[in-house]
Amino acid sequence: MLESVGSLTGSPWIYAIVALSVLFDVFVPVLPSGVLVITAATAAAAGTATGEIPHGVPDLLFLTLSAATASVLGDLVAYRLAWRGGERLDRAIARSRRLTTAQERLGGALARSSGGLLVIIARFAPAGRSVVSFAAGTAHRRVREFLPWSALAGVAWAAYSVALGYFGAQWLGASWLSTVVSLLALVGAGIVAAYVMRRPVPEAQEA
Repeated sequence: MLESVGSLTGSPWIYAIVALSVLFDVFVPVLPSGVLVITAATAAAAGTATGEIPHGVPDLLFLTLSAATASVLGDLVAYRLAWRGGERLDRAIARSRRLTTAQERLGGALARSSGGLLVIIARFAPAGRSVVSFAAGTAHRRVREFLPWSALAGVAWAAYSVALGYFGAQWLGASWLSTVVSLLALVGAGIVAAYVMRRPVPEAQEA
């Protein structure tokens, strides 16, 4: 499997596939965008070690950039849809406890340098990116308050995922074991992020 993905990593198609997966998983959080990024990074590391894939490090850079860019674009699409959603979307969000809670917690948090960390943390939590993007749009937070944090979140998530795949392959070899360990590390980060998101945020409560 890694060999076939490795050959795909050497072509432009891997960037398009990763970008589309990351772009749309804001609407369908079950899409395996993290799995694709880690697997592609693992294959790129294998190609770098064996010489089968030339320019392996630039491939990792482009992989990170494509995943991060698609992440920001997906966030903005969800944000704008929620902004213009109207009464129907407002009612749908009101029926979702997670979206309602996120909207309340965001409050004025995005207007503060510390509060925007919630956007970065949410990017690692399961469906957290979707919840925060829709909540920010529904709350009509200004784009200049949301976009910089979305960009930082996208870069942080993409760099972390690529690093897991690459260094996992370097330390454990380009095998199913390194891929599984890297995926477990990504899942672990998601569990921690989800726990942090559920905790009270004193800064938001003081606003």
